[in-house]
Amino acid sequence: MTGPVAGLGPGVAAGLVLLAVAAGIGITAVGPGGVLVTAGLFALTPLSPAQVAGTALVTNVATGVLGTAVYTRSGQLREPPARRAALVLCGGAVAGAPVGVLLNGLVAGRAFGVLLGALVAVTAVLVLVRRPGGRGPGEGGPGLPVTAAVGAGVAAAGAMFGVGGPMLCVPLLVALGLPVLSALAAAQAQSVVIAAAGTAGYVAAGAVDWPLAALVGVPELAGVLAGWVIARAVPAGALKGALVVSLLALAPYVALRG
Repeated sequence: MTGPVAGLGPGVAAGLVLLAVAAGIGITAVGPGGVLVTAGLFALTPLSPAQVAGTALVTNVATGVLGTAVYTRSGQLREPPARRAALVLCGGAVAGAPVGVLLNGLVAGRAFGVLLGALVAVTAVLVLVRRPGGRGPGEGGPGLPVTAAVGAGVAAAGAMFGVGGPMLCVPLLVALGLPVLSALAAAQAQSVVIAAAGTAGYVAAGAVDWPLAALVGVPELAGVLAGWVIARAVPAGALKGALVVSLLALAPYVALRG
């Protein structure tokens, strides 16, 4: 399909690029972050809800692969709790992602905006109230049935709105007792499955804007690398606060834009 990239003003294009960088940082540093791309596409472009979700999910394939690679390289994804959680989450995602694509087709533009705005606000609250987790391997975390349920539910929401798994998965896993870095690592692997399964559905429906996906996807990848460094090297308090403020500012705008 022909995308609106050529018709975007320089300010809008620059805003999308900045949101994409911030989204990438959020994905690997604190988990939530990818929703910034979805919210930006919905608020700043004329894309339909299906096109917003499909275009955003395309970028999540690349960010998920890169996030999985860097957390494997730094060792977190090789630790038993994170590896086990990742496998179960991916299994849940296989079941949940197709459901999300179907649900997307049931919501009109205004309803999509209101629901997306609510999801952005809920994400901000989850980030804000997330209790601190350890940075080591740890042996805690939810059991297999709970993890599978989280995987399926997160995948359905992710595919419906075009957001990656880390956005909801990391706060939920940490709240259930998994260390932060283990949760971040496991969620990266799950996001690949969510994005791949969801993208296949949206591509079949012709609901992916490839030029726009490239515009936001490349800077988002740069942000993913930066976020990985931040997650391992510096306290996340300031980044967490900035992300919460950004999400709470975006939520009403996205809802009213619908």
